[in-house]
Parts: sequence; structure tokens; C-alpha cells
Amino acid sequence: MNEAPVTFHVVPMQEEHAELICSWQYDPPYNIYSWLPWEQMKALEVEFGDAQLRQEQYAIVLDQHDRICGFAQYFPLQGVTRIGLGMHPELCGQGQGKAFVTAIVQEAIRRNRTNEIDLEVLTWNARAIQVYLKSGFVTQDTYERQTPSGLMPFHCMVYEGPRD
Repeated sequence: MNEAPVTFHVVPMQEEHAELICSWQYDPPYNIYSWLPWEQMKALEVEFGDAQLRQEQYAIVLDQHDRICGFAQYFPLQGVTRIGLGMHPELCGQGQGKAFVTAIVQEAIRRNRTNEIDLEVLTWNARAIQVYLKSGFVTQDTYERQTPSGLMPFHCMVYEGPRD
């Protein structure tokens, strides 16, 4: 018997969501995506540890049973919404990526219909790149940028899929 496909929806991120996300641990080489401990994020007021930034830019992605499946960031640039996202480590690699990314993109469109939507992905992350391609993104540029681990190569991918 096949399970029904998972459907995702996006809601505002609350502090308890942020704290939970900080506890997620990804296996290497994806451990680069793990966050600092929550108390440190809050004390430093970085990313969703900053209450105002969390409210303005971050959201949580839930499944149809309201289980936390991941998060999204909607970073406003001039004429562009740059999305950042992370799926719960236990859900990665299970074939739910396209539905997950589509829900995040639909929320970006809802927030600003006229903005271009893009994202940055490390060039070695073939699993994520494959999902983004299936979700309507195309590689527009490749460049290096600073990360906590030093200079690393990234693709900038732009959404060209359907906007309905």
C-alpha cells in the first residue's frame, strides 16, 4: 500500500521552533548546515536567534499533520527574494524534496509576487541541486563566498517554474 504524498505548508516561526531546529544534527558532509546551540544563537542574536529577524524572514514548514519538517528564510534583496531552507535531517533523501521546496517557493510568491526568487547552494551538494532543478530552478551563476569553513564555491539558482 502506497502512502499518500506529503503536503507541506508554511507558517511563522516561533521561538520554540527555532530552539528545536538548533538541536538538529546532520551527518557529514551536511553537518555544515547544523546551527549553533540555541542559547548561543539567542545570546548573539544571529539569524533566527534575533526575534525581529525571525519574525520578518523566517518560517517553519509543517506537514499535513502539523509536524515540523523544516524551515525557510525569505531574505529580501532589491527585486529578489533569496530563500534559504533546511529540511529535518531525518526527512532528507526520502523523495519529499520537491514538495517541500514547492511549498517554500509558493510562500515566497505570496510574500512578493513580483520579485525574482533565487537561492544559493554549495556546488558539491548534488542531492539539493537535483531537488532544486526538479522544482523549477536553473543555475544562473557560480562563485565563491565566505562560510564558517572558509571560502567555498556556490551556485546561485533562479526559480523559473510555474507561479500559480
